[in-house]
Amino acid sequence: MLEFDRITFNPNMMGGKACIRGMRVTVSLVLNLVANGMSIEEILAAYPYLEPDDVRQALQYAAWLTEETVHPLELASA
Repeated sequence: MLEFDRITFNPNMMGGKACIRGMRVTVSLVLNLVANGMSIEEILAAYPYLEPDDVRQALQYAAWLTEETVHPLELASA
């Protein structure tokens, strides 16, 4: 498993959602910006307190969350 040192969780901040370095910037916000076509440079210009590694780690975290694992099912005998 990767180490996500820039992703933080606080039940008293942003409803406990994954945030960037304890700030009120959620991973989902960063992902939505990327998904809607913003480059890392544009995100950093809009959110100057973020760093390039924050955006990269948000993407890595999302990829890790969606990692697929196949578990074969055993069919019951008739």
